[in-house]
Amino acid sequence: MIYTITLNPSLDYHVEVDNFESGILNRTKSDYKVPGGKGINVSRVLKRLGAESIALGFIGGFTGAYIKDFLSEEQIALDFVEVDEDTRINIKLRSVEETEINGAGPAITPQQLEQLFSKFQSIKPNDMVIFSGSIPVSLPSSIYADLIKICKHIGACFVADVSGQALKQVILEKPFLIKPNHHELGELFQTKIESVQDAYIYGKKLVDEGVENIIISMAEKGALFINKNLAIHATAPKGELKNSIGAGDSLVGGFLSAYSSGKSLEEAFKIGVASGSATAFSQGLCTKDKVMNLLNEVKIKTLK
Repeated sequence: MIYTITLNPSLDYHVEVDNFESGILNRTKSDYKVPGGKGINVSRVLKRLGAESIALGFIGGFTGAYIKDFLSEEQIALDFVEVDEDTRINIKLRSVEETEINGAGPAITPQQLEQLFSKFQSIKPNDMVIFSGSIPVSLPSSIYADLIKICKHIGACFVADVSGQALKQVILEKPFLIKPNHHELGELFQTKIESVQDAYIYGKKLVDEGVENIIISMAEKGALFINKNLAIHATAPKGELKNSIGAGDSLVGGFLSAYSSGKSLEEAFKIGVASGSATAFSQGLCTKDKVMNLLNEVKIKTLK
């Protein structure tokens, strides 16, 4: 089974405004609401591509109820811990530029955190656990590392799509897969990643440190997949960018849906890149049809 962990989910309110101006009344051209949070996005993409998962994390209030109802409609299995305060609302404003306003999230009590830890008792050896997204301010910064230690003790495989200090801690635990973008990779090494070759050099350093597999997303420059035996670059399909939100989560979901069904790492990587691009070219998350339509446009080149 695949488990996704979203410690700080959100209700994402997407708003489109023609020529947004601050300080005055603006009227929406269109709007819609969807569940947000990187792990939730991964679960939704997995479902669309034919893979089942169980979504774990913290949820609460009227916003949490909306998220649960929405995901249940999509037939995604849920096992959230209920919290006292409302799940946060994130505003995604699309106009001449894209602007995001993200809420801080609810407070998590020690008892509620313990409930999340107890849910890990259901995880079995060879299950896959995906950690992604931000950590609520009320939780210890070591939360991912603490949960990963449980996964390692069980014998479960774990994946992390996190950044900053959390990513540094995850790397020490030698994960099956991490997916930094080129900015996050540069932050790790206090440098600027501008080329595919730069990304390859620094990604290889992380593999040498014990990361089993790494995917580095580079927007229009495509993505890299690196492990001890394989180093490849995938070109990004061409299309109109409509949505940058959730593209990285779709890459992870696409990769894991393919890998968990027995496809090779290279083929899973291609499907992941097609999934990320399909989301970028859509108003919402990718669909299976859009992913398959883009798959032949993903060209793979071996790196040296």
